[in-house]
Amino acid sequence: MIDPDEALSARLRDLALVDLDALVAGGKPGLADAYAEDVADALREARTRLQALRGILAGADPLAVLDVSSRQRGGEGGTAGAERARSRLVAHADAGRALARMAELAAGLVPKLFEADRRR
Repeated sequence: MIDPDEALSARLRDLALVDLDALVAGGKPGLADAYAEDVADALREARTRLQALRGILAGADPLAVLDVSSRQRGGEGGTAGAERARSRLVAHADAGRALARMAELAAGLVPKLFEADRRR
């Protein structure tokens, strides 16, 4: 299965590896500016993705099936209802893991943005 967030995750990881001191020491002040802009752009993209993932988690409660009677759950539509609830729970779990990964990568990059902005 291909991770839809892999390209953005790789970009965030790569930007986090940049040594800002080395950029500044190179004597080309434009590099620090370009780096800060690239970091800000990547974080904006991460922000959009995080908002989308939170939207998935804010969707319908997959365990709302607990609010219906056992007779309704055991009826003819019960199998389909069970599959819908299972699918929603799996989607929530996937979104939660993706949100955690993306948030962790963004958290590591935010301080670099502030530092790069100080050095502009």
